Parts: sequence; structure tokens; C-alpha cells
Amino acid sequence: MTIKPEKISRILVIIQRYNGDVFLGSPLIDSLKTTCKNARIDLLVNEDTLPIARTIQHINDVYTFSYRNRTRSTLSLLTKIYRRYDIGISLTASDRSVLFAVLGGSISISAIDATGSRSWWKKILLNGNYVFDTSKHVVINNTRSLAFLGNSLPKITVTAGYFPEKEALIVKRLEKTGIRDFIIFHPSAQYNYKIYPAHLRTKLLELLNTLDIPIIVTGGKSDIDATIKRELPSLSNVYDFIGETSLEELIALSNLSLAYIGNDTMNMHIAAAQNKRIFAIFGPTILKTWSPWANDLQKCAVSDMPLQTYGNVTIFQANMPCVACGLAGCDDKNGPSDCLSNIDPVTIFNQIAQWLKTFQ
Repeated sequence: MTIKPEKISRILVIIQRYNGDVFLGSPLIDSLKTTCKNARIDLLVNEDTLPIARTIQHINDVYTFSYRNRTRSTLSLLTKIYRRYDIGISLTASDRSVLFAVLGGSISISAIDATGSRSWWKKILLNGNYVFDTSKHVVINNTRSLAFLGNSLPKITVTAGYFPEKEALIVKRLEKTGIRDFIIFHPSAQYNYKIYPAHLRTKLLELLNTLDIPIIVTGGKSDIDATIKRELPSLSNVYDFIGETSLEELIALSNLSLAYIGNDTMNMHIAAAQNKRIFAIFGPTILKTWSPWANDLQKCAVSDMPLQTYGNVTIFQANMPCVACGLAGCDDKNGPSDCLSNIDPVTIFNQIAQWLKTFQ
């Protein structure tokens, strides 16, 4: 099945997962805007990802799904989207996401699970489907629906948009603080199983403090962020910005930075999209799917190893036979990940110090 782009005037894109998934939908949306030049593109996401959804370029309306009352939220959304779109594209394979695509678009396309026992009905109802391939990076999977529009994407570029006025606010704050060149350190994540342990984080910050360059520590306002904020050591070159910037301001701050140091989070993907120098600390997360996408090299990491660099990205992992397991912590319930406790902060620091010496 091939859909003629010139006949498409309204597109609904559904991404019902986490912040990083929504952010990494940008290559698809950018390409849809180029391919279907006059089309209106709307987005349907989970309500906790609304802030990042609002930063994506070319989007008109954003619908939000609430898990607090799933049935009511589903019915409410269906009344708003039912048959309003020429095409519905779901980047997530859940039953609800597929339902939104099928009922929202005259033509529907979705990712499906390779082993899902209920994928049979999705194949029947969908006009087009593709299996989400966990051996490929998420941005490659996210752009596979373009094939149904007769479009191939020779180069996948992740972009990070923000409002210029937010950058002006950040520049003003940096000038007031006397900061010019700086590095971002992002120790937080949405779940604890991705968090570098506090004692190792403190040691790394103490080492980074000796580089004589401002280290701006970023984070949000979650309970995890609040805990990390309380645990931060008081150091002369370390500046605590946790909970003090909006998401748009954080993207602008990242754009002004020299480098990113931190966990595998949406913030890491934002910095990678801005082609910043990345020093990423990975625990159980599968690299083939979720490592930073290098726009210039058109590649990600594909093998696990304690230390590796490709382009402007350096990744640190533990030297353990279980890495990377893909579980949500060793208990698979968002608990601690032993592998993160086995990444030496000195190893991380040495790589950063070596790069900074070359950079300066």
C-alpha cells in the first residue's frame, strides 16, 4: 500500500510512551511536514509528556491521555479524533495506541509487537503495520511508517526546538552568575534504575570541580530530583539549577553548553540532537535502541563495552556479563541497578578531562 502525500491534509501521530519516545519522534514529524507540505499535524501523547510534546516543531494541536481515568480519557479522546484525520500513525504498539490510529484516521499505520499474542487483530484493522525492531535504534523504527507514503529517509536527523525568548532568559541568568563556557551534568532520570549512585556521583562532581570550568547541574521537580538536590556537594565550580528551569529553558541551556554528562535520559537525547559532546552513563538500557543518535555519523552504539566513543559520543557501561539486560533495575521493578555501581567515576572523569584539554 502506498499513500499519495498530496492527498493528505490532516495527520494524527500517536506516541504513548515516555518523554524520550516523544522527543525522538521529531525525525518522522519533520519528514511528514516535508512530504505532506500542506498537511496539519496533530499529536496524541500521555499527559506527563505534554511539556516535551509542545516543543516539537510543526505540531498544531496536542491531545493528552490520562492514566488517572483511562476509560473516560479514552472515550473523550475518541470523540475528538474520530475520523477527523486522513491518516493516523502510531509509533507505539499498545492496544490503545493502535485503536486511536484506526479510529482516528481514514488510513491507519502502526508499529506492532513481534511476539504480541493480540497482534492478529491489529494486522486486520490497520492499513499498514511494521514490527518494532528492538535491534534497531528507536529513530529508525519511528520513521518506518514513511515507506507507506512512498518516502525513504536517506538521513535521519533528530532536532530540538525551543523558543528564542527562553534562551534570552537563560543568557541573562548566566551573565548575572558570571558563567560563559560551561558543561551540563544531569544526574537525574524518570526512574531510579537509571540513577548513578550518590556516592559515585559526589566523587565525580568533586573531580569535575578541579577542571576549573563551571558545571551546571540540571534537573526537574520530581521526588528523585529533590533527593539529588539535597545530596549535592557544595563545590566552587558546581552550580545547582535543579528545579529552577522550565523544559524550554533547559533545552536552551543545553544548546548553549559545551557538553553533556549524565544518565541515559531525554536530556541526553536533546544534547545529542544539538550535536553536543556527550558523556553518557548507561546501566541496563539496551544501546542498540536507546543510545545517543549521532546526526553526523547516522549511527548509534550497537555493542556493549565498558568504554566506547563514536563521533562526539562517549558511553560508559559496567564490565559485567549481564550488561545490558534491558530490565528496569535488577529487580525489574525500577529498583537499583548493580551495574551502575560498577562504573568508576575516575574513568568518566579521565575521558572528560582529556576531551577538555583537546577542546581548549
